[in-house]
Amino acid sequence: MTTEQYQLSATEVKVQQQQAKRNWLLCTPALIILGVAASGPLLVMFYYSFLTPGNYGGVEFEFSSQGWFKVFFNKDIFTDSVGIADAHLSIFWRSIRLSTMTTLVCLIIGFPTAYFIATRPQKDRNFWLFMVTIPFWTNLLIRTFAIMEVIRNKGIINNVLTSIDIIDAPIQMLYTDAAILVGMTYVYLPLMILPLYASMEKLDFNLIEAGYDLYATRFRVLKQVIIPLVKPGVVAGSILVFIPSLGAFVTPRVLGGGKRMMLGNLIELQFGQGRNWPLGAALSITLLFIVMVALLFYVKNAQKSGLKYD
Repeated sequence: MTTEQYQLSATEVKVQQQQAKRNWLLCTPALIILGVAASGPLLVMFYYSFLTPGNYGGVEFEFSSQGWFKVFFNKDIFTDSVGIADAHLSIFWRSIRLSTMTTLVCLIIGFPTAYFIATRPQKDRNFWLFMVTIPFWTNLLIRTFAIMEVIRNKGIINNVLTSIDIIDAPIQMLYTDAAILVGMTYVYLPLMILPLYASMEKLDFNLIEAGYDLYATRFRVLKQVIIPLVKPGVVAGSILVFIPSLGAFVTPRVLGGGKRMMLGNLIELQFGQGRNWPLGAALSITLLFIVMVALLFYVKNAQKSGLKYD
């Protein structure tokens, strides 16, 4: 390398370093805003979880670990004996179970739906995507009340079954775990279909035809060709459905009637009628921890499968 070439390389490196510094300086205001807006509320919740609850809500700025203690344990007011907080653990389990079931049901319904859209002619796909996204045009609360009108005791399903003499009395579907599952599936199904469609749209259908040419059955083609190729969409859709389902508030509140609470309802109860902000803050951080564990689980499985996120 000649002296002129060396000087030119050094100059290029210096220009690149200056450009990188300039880019970081330009991004600094946005990074500060994002950091404060995203981390600030979480830090406040974490701080409140170690304070003493006020008599009429709020907190008293005295250190206390009772918020975290009451997440998993409770103390008898008469004997001071410590026991497991069965009610909280039951709500934790219900939230995780219903969120997992919602994800699975959305995947079972969303996979063939996305495949159907991806196999339509190009000019027809926009119409079907438009039909999938229509529910997003309506407020979540209105959509939830629409489901309630369908499954309540005097709703559409019970009225039809009664009118054709299949049942004598209405079936109790409202205010059950099944009602919450149906409601969350209806609400979050588009979040599963769209990532799946994005993966299937890029699918090389010649590979499917090759599988049939090699005398593979439909199930084997699905298992060994289609699913591995669209797995990024499956993972993305599962994340987009599971995480909001875990913290759902409106749907369990309306369709569960306050009897089938989930984590979001329990947190709202502590900040509202319970007037125990430290416990509500501790439950919020616990929910965040569960979401982080779920994300790490999904990412780890994706890495094992060789998926890459750009």
